[in-house]
Amino acid sequence: ERPSPVGVPWESRRRASAAEEREWREGRPLPERRDRPPRGSVTAMDGDRVEIDGGIMEGGGQILRVSTALSCLLGLPLRVRRIRAGRNQPGLRPQHLSGLEIVRDLCEGNLEGGEIGSTEITFTPGKIKGGTHIADTKTAGSVCLLMQVAMPCVLFAASPSELHFKGGTNAEMAPQIDYTIMVFKPIVEKFNFTFNCDIKKRGYYPQGGGEVVVQMSPVKELSPIDLTERGTVTKIYGRAFVAGALPIKLAKDMSAAAVRCIRKEIRDLYINIQTVREPDDQAFGTGSGIIIVAETSTGCLLAGSSLGRRGKNSDKVGIEAAEILLKNLKHGGAVDDSLQDQLIIFMALAKGVSRVKSGPVTLHTQTAIHFAEQLTKAKFTVTKSEEEDPSKDTYIIECQGMGLINSNL
Repeated sequence: ERPSPVGVPWESRRRASAAEEREWREGRPLPERRDRPPRGSVTAMDGDRVEIDGGIMEGGGQILRVSTALSCLLGLPLRVRRIRAGRNQPGLRPQHLSGLEIVRDLCEGNLEGGEIGSTEITFTPGKIKGGTHIADTKTAGSVCLLMQVAMPCVLFAASPSELHFKGGTNAEMAPQIDYTIMVFKPIVEKFNFTFNCDIKKRGYYPQGGGEVVVQMSPVKELSPIDLTERGTVTKIYGRAFVAGALPIKLAKDMSAAAVRCIRKEIRDLYINIQTVREPDDQAFGTGSGIIIVAETSTGCLLAGSSLGRRGKNSDKVGIEAAEILLKNLKHGGAVDDSLQDQLIIFMALAKGVSRVKSGPVTLHTQTAIHFAEQLTKAKFTVTKSEEEDPSKDTYIIECQGMGLINSNL
């Protein structure tokens, strides 16, 4: 067993300490510790059932998504305890339960402890099939997080899949569906697969009510990626939207504020932010938000986004998105902070060496690496990038993937 990515056992907490973050950022090699498994690491029990502590590191739903998807893909029976132990409302929320249920259905597996509020589940996977499947949070829980857990699984199914995700399309604490389509999709398809994502209806907090349909065909194996050349920014574009009872003026205000903010740093590029009022028949509830994407000469895509809410000034929403984009451009990485952790599971599954240049490595990414390493044969290293410009705070995330082969094809 090897320890957590910063080379020390992780305590049961949401945040890494400053010292641990510093060690990680300095790119220290991972020391081997063969005397005992680190606390909170993955351990075998009941013969071959793998036990996961869901309360360590990021301590939230991501541990559940990564470990359940890998359990499904590798045929590993799993027990996850202390689910979301560090959260205000520990245990499964509707969104997490929906994710577990769709993975169970995809592989005709067995799920025990699958109730709202449950802090422990056991999951026994079966064979991954294709076909049509529905996951409905019945809340504003993010459809994009449902996609994160299901997508790696259906890539290794026996036949094509059509997945209907129902819930919030533009939710707090999760990627917006616009980010998934504008940034995640073109980058993740570099692993040598494609998918179609059709927004049937947008849904917002608190009711949800959105629906997205994803169609994917299985692959034999995934190719590694190299995202280390950032290039120069060639285009900046985006989308500011309102839906329901809100006037289009709010979208225009968000867009104008974002453009003013970006102009202070980048003066020579045309910024094309589309302002949209979602058609009433294609949106459920009232919502607003903005996403701004910077495209580079090497095809990199980095973004900033923000959501409106009652009492939040529309100018502030636009400025928030612009500042996130500028921060992502400043660190010099080839991926933004939101994409980092979403690539980890695909890097672990791919055949060969993947390399990604990022900004400071987020706790979500550290968590994804930890569990991907523990459950697969993939090996990750994170090193400080040797930049000529000392002001750039960049890191190279490298992975020797396990090279999973789809035995169903």
